[in-house]
Amino acid sequence: MIRIQLQIELAYEVTDPNGADFVFNIHAAHTPAQAISSESLMISQPLTPQVHTDPATGNRYMRLTAQPGWLKLWYAATVDLTHHRADPATLAEIPVRDLPQEVIGYIYPSRYCQSDRLVKFAINEFGRLWQGHGRVQAIQDWVRRHVTFTSNTSNSNTSAVDTLIEQVGVCRDFAHLMVALCRAVNIPARFATGTDFGADPALGPPDFHAYVEVYLGHRWYIFDPSGTAIPMAFVRFGTGRDAADVAFATIFGGVRAQAPVIRAWAMEDAAKGIELPYHCNQALSTDSGRVPLTTS
Repeated sequence: MIRIQLQIELAYEVTDPNGADFVFNIHAAHTPAQAISSESLMISQPLTPQVHTDPATGNRYMRLTAQPGWLKLWYAATVDLTHHRADPATLAEIPVRDLPQEVIGYIYPSRYCQSDRLVKFAINEFGRLWQGHGRVQAIQDWVRRHVTFTSNTSNSNTSAVDTLIEQVGVCRDFAHLMVALCRAVNIPARFATGTDFGADPALGPPDFHAYVEVYLGHRWYIFDPSGTAIPMAFVRFGTGRDAADVAFATIFGGVRAQAPVIRAWAMEDAAKGIELPYHCNQALSTDSGRVPLTTS
């Protein structure tokens, strides 16, 4: 088991005299393998936020309306991760006809992952590879080899096609491109958000992190195409079709934002089976899995 202590500080100056509406996705998600043993939230303005949990994904969205002036939020949580681990060689792709209904949506194109525009390219690059975890690994490795991680090289409009052309970006762009290439060869893939635990300090201060979950062997397995963090330590905030579904903050109104302040550290307690995160060769999932479909 992995135990992560997490702290997030956000600060915004609301300049609109009518206030501003916010939708946050900064709460640790409720999943079968991600247990939240404690958490707290403080808000500088006297507000009563609404928190909704998506029953399909476990994503938790917080909505609030802030008044003009400063809005500051402090979120803290202790999260225990119990990973399902598998030998990558045993993980097969699931034919479209056998996909659960809730997974089907993740083989379609989306705003930032235009897989329909990448079908020919993806088939030429990956269509002849042995199907299964190895093909997904090949897609991740291709993205990592051909895209250079460079801060401040993309923006909120940058899509997978843009990243394929420019061959530069940040974790969000790596994730969008990998998702789009997987979907282009009919492998369900979704965009996931967490924090960049274990990232090289040379890349900058700790930050939110985008990674990928791919549906193999009737589970969602974790992939980190940017390769900047330790997947075993990813505390999931949200999963969706792309970044539009799980932005950590979506803002409606005039606002000036400060850079988020994020702290995450791992605990170790051998007596309780709590170990420090590390890079491993096994496939990791924090999903409970799905019983394969059967036909009568």
